[in-house]
Amino acid sequence: MPQKKSAKKELRKSKKRTARNKQIKRRIKDMVKNSDSIVAVSKEESKKFYDKLQKMLDKAAKTGNPIKKNKANRIKSRMAKKINKLNTEKK
Repeated sequence: MPQKKSAKKELRKSKKRTARNKQIKRRIKDMVKNSDSIVAVSKEESKKFYDKLQKMLDKAAKTGNPIKKNKANRIKSRMAKKINKLNTEKK
């Protein structure tokens, strides 16, 4: 346990940051996992979903703590491929 006042404060801050980062990661994972059901509905729904996911990933990657920039770009690329593939199959 920390002894000094500043160390105690740093521990509190660290716990808050960890909880926030875990929540962001969990939201992203859930969106990616549920993407199949959302994307399969319609072209408009998939576009809205992709925009929402892209915004969330960019925000998370901005600081680099929840996820890194390259990982965010990789997820966006994979989702775009999946959406394009499903939309071309529907035609």
